[in-house]
Amino acid sequence: MTNWLPIVLISAAILAVLAVRAFVVVRRERDAPRGSLPGKGHHVIDASYFSGGGGGGQSGEFRVPRDPQEYARAFVPKHKD
Repeated sequence: MTNWLPIVLISAAILAVLAVRAFVVVRRERDAPRGSLPGKGHHVIDASYFSGGGGGGQSGEFRVPRDPQEYARAFVPKHKD
């Protein structure tokens, strides 16, 4: 018969460590500014993926407007005002 007590204790310890870590991160980042400041120009996001080894993968780059209004207009269909 399997003794489940060590498995339950280890699982509970892992969950406790994760809960404490989440609590610490949330408290540390509570007052930190989120996002980026609006302005002119674009953010450039590198979306490269390499699978490792002798080659393979994909690379790409996205340009996202810094202006919130321009960013929102990108989601409106062209035939709408």
